[in-house]
Amino acid sequence: MATGKFVLDKGRTGKFRFNLLSTNGRIIATSESYETKAAALKGIASVQKMAADARLIDNTVAAAAAPKKAAKKAAAPKKAAAKKAAAPKKAAIRRT
Repeated sequence: MATGKFVLDKGRTGKFRFNLLSTNGRIIATSESYETKAAALKGIASVQKMAADARLIDNTVAAAAAPKKAAKKAAAPKKAAAKKAAAPKKAAIRRT
């Protein structure tokens, strides 16, 4: 069975960073930068351990619903103003 792999590199700044590559060699995740190689290796171990049981929290669902509610609230005053404008006006009585 083919699996992904972690690739550890040291950058020009002297800090360490790792990439998680898929089976086709494409980068699917990049780490933060680490001061030491040992810290970067601990980061890799943490991802390996946590990713196996990680759950997905999809914030895009809640974010997509919120603007619709806000749009309805914004439309309510416009509807009221349109109703008021369409209502027949009473004739003004002049007193002389």
